[in-house]
Formats: sequence, structure tokens, C-alpha cells
Amino acid sequence: MQRDAAVTAPELCWFQEVNQGAVALVGGKCASLGELINAGVRVPPGFALTTAGFRRFVREGGIAGELARALAGIDHEDLAALEARSRELRALVESTPFSAALEDLIAEHYRRLSLVCCLSATPVAVRSSATAEDLPGASFAGQQDTYLWIRGVDEVLAHVRRCMGSLFTARAIAYRARMGFAHDQVAISVGVQKMANSFAAGVMFTLDPANGDRSVIAIDANFGFGESVVSGEVTPDHFVVNKVSLDIIERTISRKERCYTVDFGAQRARAQDVPFERQTVQSVIDEEVIELAQMGKRIEGHYGRPMDIEWAVDKDLPAGGNIFILQARPETVWASRQRGAPARAATSALDHILHGMLAGRRIG
Repeated sequence: MQRDAAVTAPELCWFQEVNQGAVALVGGKCASLGELINAGVRVPPGFALTTAGFRRFVREGGIAGELARALAGIDHEDLAALEARSRELRALVESTPFSAALEDLIAEHYRRLSLVCCLSATPVAVRSSATAEDLPGASFAGQQDTYLWIRGVDEVLAHVRRCMGSLFTARAIAYRARMGFAHDQVAISVGVQKMANSFAAGVMFTLDPANGDRSVIAIDANFGFGESVVSGEVTPDHFVVNKVSLDIIERTISRKERCYTVDFGAQRARAQDVPFERQTVQSVIDEEVIELAQMGKRIEGHYGRPMDIEWAVDKDLPAGGNIFILQARPETVWASRQRGAPARAATSALDHILHGMLAGRRIG
């Protein structure tokens, strides 16, 4: 089920059964996870409700006509009307039940995932994966939803519906209209992925997102789940790693006052205050920073382009096997710009070294 996945059109599939050629089937996010697993990158296991599964849900729920009528002629510049229409569409999707057959299929995949993870009712992240997101030419990142630490089949089913409903957020509808994507041509897949019980998490760019320098890897980190970093709620610890020597050439340890972690009593992810004595403690150790940079180089080499990567350090596993990649997509900001010409050409090896020293770069 690789390149011809769209032909067989399964309604659910495991991440390892797809690759980046299966975007039409499982969306950009799930296709990328499958590609990473098949490339030997450490990724938490999971499965996807495919676009075929989404279309079956719409068909069996009898809501295709209502969705089309609600989207027809919508003015994406009228924000109030757009928000009202979005609420109507999302409520329709979230209140539509799965057919018994499709519900059983999702429940069986969740049971098998729990067996693989050796944990009853394995906590999962339920992530939307639209067919036009995470592509080099059109980044839909953040247009749909992600739900963390979901446990139990009933909760998984409810949050899969919420993810499908997020295809119709006001922001997603407006973005598709601006980018020229027809609403009836953009389906959604939903990934259900084993949750890493993160001690620390964050994002990594295989270039410097501030200036586009491709000779470095930039890593942002905070305690707990990566949501606080992705959403910009905290100023994370920041590390810059030389891509050749793997030296940490910049290190900024911030005061991190909030993080997301699991509330085991409620079995929910929630925001909490970081204890005062930990707020200025480095959230990841140097060895983890270097291992992350090595993984980033490997992912960039596989895709052949700068990447935007989400990662986590699982507190339940030993060092050496506890760093996981949760998502990887092409970097879109600097990829759309032409590289500028160098300030001046180096005429000799010594000139190159001196020029690098004057520019504040470490020569590896």
C-alpha cells in the first residue's frame, strides 16, 4: 500500500503502510509520518482514518448535501458570517454518528495499537491531516486541530469527529478560498498516534528561521508537551547547532513559566505552572540537543530540503531511545525566497576562515 494507495483506497491504514506518495489518501501529516517510519526515523506508532474513510463517513451520515449547500457562495471576507457558518458546519460533522461498521473498524485499530504499545487504552494524539497541508507550495499547518492525551475508544471516536469537523474552521475555509483550493476537492484524514509522555518537547528547523542560514539547526524546547512552544505561549530554550561539527554554538535558557502536561486524575492534557525553581533550568540536556540535530540532518537529507520538525523526549523510556519525531514538514518561509549572493567570495582557505570568524560563525 505505497504509491498505489489511492487506487485501493483503504478506509484505515497504519502509518508504516504509506509514504509521501500517499498525500491524497492520508494527507500531508500522516503521509510524512509514514515516510519517516519507512526511512528508519523513530516515530510513535499509529494509524490513520483515510480520506476514503472520511468520504464514507460523510456518505453514510447523509450530510454531503448539507455541507455543499453551506459552503456554496460563502464570502470568506465577511468574518462574522464565516464564523457563524463554520460553527454550523462543525456542529453538523461532530453530531453525525459513525456507522456501526466504520466505528468497529476504528475501534479495532485502536485496540491493536494498544496491544502494540503494551498499554490498555493507550493515550493518543488525534491529529487532523488535510490533503493540501504540509506541502512546499501551500502550508496548511495550524488550519486544523490536534487533541492530546486521548484515552479510550469512545473518546477517540469523538475526537476523530472533531478533527474532521476542523476541516471547516473559519480560518481553514478562508485559507482554501485565498489559495484557490475548491472545498469539495479538499478532504481530510485523521491520524491517531501513540502519545509520547514528554519530559520536554518542541520544534526544530534544519536552518536558522531568523535568517535562512542552512549551515545550522535551530531547536526550541520547553518542559512537557510541545504545544506551549508551537503556540508561542512561552519563550522556549533556544539552541543553535553547527550542522557539520554538531557543536552547540548558541544557547539561550529562557524563563519558562508554563507548560502542558498530563493530569492523570482527569486523564487530560492541561496547562500548568512550571515550579519556580525549574523555570530557568535547561529543559533538554546537551546530549539530547546533539541527538536531535543528528536526527534533523537525517530527515533533511532524506527529503532533500530544509524541514520544520516537531519532536518529544519521552520520560518513560531510557536515554538513547527516548527521542521521537512527531511531525516533519517542508520549511516554507525561506524555501520561497531566493538565496542571496554571498557578501564576498573567499579567495583562499585562510580568507574563508577569517571571514567566518569576523562574521561570528564557528568554523567546523
